Amino acid sequence: MMREILICCDTGCLVHGAREVAGEFLRNSQGMDVSIKPVAKKVGCNGLCQLGPVVTILPDNITYYRVQPEDTQEILDSLGAHPVERLLYMDDDGQPHTDRSANPFYATQHKVALRNTGIIDPASLDDYLKRDGYKGLRKALALTPAQVIEEVRVSGLRGRGGAGFPTAVKWKSCSEAPGDVKYMLCNGDEGDPGAFMDRSIMEGDPHTVLEGLVIGAYAIGAHQGFLYIRDEYDLALAHMKTAIEDARAHGFLGKNIQNSGFDFDCEIVRGGGAFVCGESSALMTSIEGKVGEPRVKYIRSVEKGLFEKPTVLNNVETLANIPYILLNGGEKFAELGTDSSKGTKVFSLVGKVQRTGLVEVPMGVTLRHLIFDIGGGVKDGGKFKGVQTGGPSGGCIPEKMLDLEIDFDSLKESGSMMGSGGMIVMDDTTCMVELARYYLNFLAGESCGKCTPCREGLRCMLDILTRITEGRGTMDDLDLLEDLAYTAKEASLCELGRTAANPVMSTLRYFRDEYEAHIKDKRCPAGVCTALIRYRIDPDACKSCGLCGKECPAAAISGVSGSPFSIDPDACIKCGNCRNVCKFSAIIVE
Repeated sequence: MMREILICCDTGCLVHGAREVAGEFLRNSQGMDVSIKPVAKKVGCNGLCQLGPVVTILPDNITYYRVQPEDTQEILDSLGAHPVERLLYMDDDGQPHTDRSANPFYATQHKVALRNTGIIDPASLDDYLKRDGYKGLRKALALTPAQVIEEVRVSGLRGRGGAGFPTAVKWKSCSEAPGDVKYMLCNGDEGDPGAFMDRSIMEGDPHTVLEGLVIGAYAIGAHQGFLYIRDEYDLALAHMKTAIEDARAHGFLGKNIQNSGFDFDCEIVRGGGAFVCGESSALMTSIEGKVGEPRVKYIRSVEKGLFEKPTVLNNVETLANIPYILLNGGEKFAELGTDSSKGTKVFSLVGKVQRTGLVEVPMGVTLRHLIFDIGGGVKDGGKFKGVQTGGPSGGCIPEKMLDLEIDFDSLKESGSMMGSGGMIVMDDTTCMVELARYYLNFLAGESCGKCTPCREGLRCMLDILTRITEGRGTMDDLDLLEDLAYTAKEASLCELGRTAANPVMSTLRYFRDEYEAHIKDKRCPAGVCTALIRYRIDPDACKSCGLCGKECPAAAISGVSGSPFSIDPDACIKCGNCRNVCKFSAIIVE
């Protein structure tokens, strides 16, 4: 039997030794019996990043987790026999499962944008073609551009980059704009902290992004395109570059694509890491070789965008859905999701959650299902406090709203946003005031400074939040925060400024008691804000092991064997090392 050994070699698994694992499989498989000749294949993200490197054996459908180079020979020896039990997924009862469908992380996912990641070799065009690659493009080229746009309209696809604008409306507007020169762009400048959806698609299935780009170009009448990809994404850049070269060599890019008479080519532009360049007009300005700053949108980019020509910009995940829609029909895609938000959405589920990773589910599932059924709930038995959706410009949603259905409109109504799909779970050790300050600090630093409401407004809000976390805030500060947030939302030039106050407003809306505790009681309920807390050791819980003293960088902890240790409050720098290493929960935060 011919077997395939699929080794996840995305960025996350590579960090944990996947490259060495793949090398060992190749070395150890040499000379094996041809009846069980394995083929080691490097594939993209499998999703369950925290248990990487992930290895799957086909057609046996056995998945192993946290595989190390020394495990490879044992796995090869087990082919056709009993699986290596210690490397299998263990359920809550300690029972091993070979098939990943028994793993609750995967069981209810529905993959469209991620349909090929973790299955194909991203550097192999042949692998992509075997999975119906470029069939959507061939079908599109047999239709008129208007028919292609209609298929996308029927699907109900909305932009997955954050705003959720209907893709077909954008394409139709650009196709009808006057002018012979038009541009089709892909936004791969994913800058949200904790987000890695677009990166994983480009790393694991680059041709699907490219195919979606070509289909979009055909629909709007563009003959030149650009992929704007974050410079830090080395692996994604390498795989996209290979995909472009292979597609061009096989007639899927360039002149007379697939003998259709349609010409289109594209190139990669490396983004310099500016968060604001994820905004459409700033991205286009950056491609033009200028400083990446947004511009006033009294004229839309579909009428006058890149180089003053009609332009469509779609993000990576949006384009990854296009080949599926063209191949299977818009109605098939529209069967998934809600009335206003069709299809699936990819999320990066991270933070204080048991199972972290990349998740794709139909629109309309609840936060509870995503966090507790798929993610396994809060890690280490902690208490759920909230979830941040939509990146640094998103909002924090509290426990009482866990049954909220996830779609563009419901998240917006809750004071948050879909964003690109980042989802950060928080437990009761998270201070919501400090969280808002952290995000404001990030956004204030990323503001291009072109408009006053964003440049000055975010700095003012940051100063207020800093005062509150240091115990110097007043109740009047809360009113001032709300006024500044409103001004930034209404008067900023681009979406960075307009949405920057979401973390502040959502935490004020749902966690106002924490702000008041910081101001009135000079107390941080979560025990995070260093100016408002002190550490002490519970003498009844202390076992005199001395580990806390060894880990204290300020030598603030003293004691002798057999007696409880103590902390000198004057010497303590409140770094939290003692609390993190204590195995007996003896460190008390007051």
